[in-house]
Amino acid sequence: MANSNAKGDRRERELVNELDEAGFAVMRAPASGSATERELPDVLTGDGETFYAIEAKSSAGDPIYLTGEEVEALLFFARNFGAKPRIGVRFDREDWYFFHPGDLHTTDGGNYRVKKETALADGTDFEEFVGHSEKVTLDELGGDGPDQATLDVLSAFERGDLSKEDAAEMLD
Repeated sequence: MANSNAKGDRRERELVNELDEAGFAVMRAPASGSATERELPDVLTGDGETFYAIEAKSSAGDPIYLTGEEVEALLFFARNFGAKPRIGVRFDREDWYFFHPGDLHTTDGGNYRVKKETALADGTDFEEFVGHSEKVTLDELGGDGPDQATLDVLSAFERGDLSKEDAAEMLD
């Protein structure tokens, strides 16, 4: 009979390897959650300045659930260890996304849920997590949009009142 945790174990090893390749010191807790009476996070990692205790979850479907006890144990361990607690989620054919436990949806029963759409829209992707990029929203890029003078020049060009060259010169 195949190990029912084989896919989760494989995903945890994958995360460990990716963090290692990104230059982080990393270790996977041996048989976290089952081999000891102490609740351990799945992965401990750090880059010399920032340290994380990560509970890793993966799913072929949607959504991913965590029990309140899993999250409480992660928070307890992270606080005592001096690490930042993170929930790492990976859906099939997607990358890893990370959340602070406080940013997750709490169910009426006191458990936690991450939907695939939420991970893609609101999660910290791997590149941002390891400091290789920074998420920029459309609002941050666009600000309030073009100023009125720019809109006037574009409108004049669109109406045919300005040539392309004249409009470009006015916008420089």
